[in-house]
Amino acid sequence: MTIREIEEFKSMRSRILAYLSYIFNQHLSNFKDDITIESLMVECKKISNEIVGYDSFFILDESGYQVSDRLLFSANSTVSGEMGEDRSFRSYYKEVLKQKNAYLSYPYPGAYSSNLFVTMAVPIFDSEKTLKFVVCCDILLSDVLKLINPSPIDRAFRQSSRFSYFLINSTLFLIAMILFYYGVRSILFTDFKVHDTSKILESTILLTLALAIVDLTKAYFEEEILGYHEKNATNSKTMIKFLSSIIIALAIEALMLVFKFSMTLPEKIVYPVTLIGVIAFLVIALGYYIYITNKASNEET
Repeated sequence: MTIREIEEFKSMRSRILAYLSYIFNQHLSNFKDDITIESLMVECKKISNEIVGYDSFFILDESGYQVSDRLLFSANSTVSGEMGEDRSFRSYYKEVLKQKNAYLSYPYPGAYSSNLFVTMAVPIFDSEKTLKFVVCCDILLSDVLKLINPSPIDRAFRQSSRFSYFLINSTLFLIAMILFYYGVRSILFTDFKVHDTSKILESTILLTLALAIVDLTKAYFEEEILGYHEKNATNSKTMIKFLSSIIIALAIEALMLVFKFSMTLPEKIVYPVTLIGVIAFLVIALGYYIYITNKASNEET
């Protein structure tokens, strides 16, 4: 359930951030010189009334030090003893400082519980647009997901899409097993006394295609059905492995055709040579795809 909640949060994070930003901006004073910690906490109380579930508010100064107690409006309590704590190393403070805008952190375990939390951080500026405070709000992951509930139509569409992926993946896996069966069968029933390697090459093609399809179904099953997503990696790795398997199968087929036509129909050897040219183009295209994928990944990190 926790993994599913994290994946759901990742897919809805931009919508949740937009919704929370709207609520915070509606109540928090900004770009004024008379903003005080006391006035901000009063405004945080109003925000808490609009957030269902657990929440706790605290304020940081421009250097990332906590300048207020942690107020749990939902529980009508105050957590003291955190005044002056250095939070400048926290990701939400660093991102607010960098983006000069509201930031919603990714889920992390609580310091005093095993529950997952997210932190909404909003910068407060004076009239000269200089950072003065950062208002922070810790919210339970399970509660923040309730802020934007998907409609029954959205839930039905997700379930139907997941079921469709399951059926298609199952069919593709069955095809891969059939290819695997015929590939192994072709090897087992090959007469090795006859110097004919065509059967072995055909088996290699079948097994290579079976491997490519299994890799494809595995990736889509994990991503679309189980909901496991690996940032910036899953799609590119799956595509590279799948295309590599297809290129290998085509290369073996082209090699077989070259040998066949060179001995039987030399006037038609232009066709396998053309196929080799297409394979070379695919290799170049795959290399360029790997290059731009790695470049984009390095830029994000």
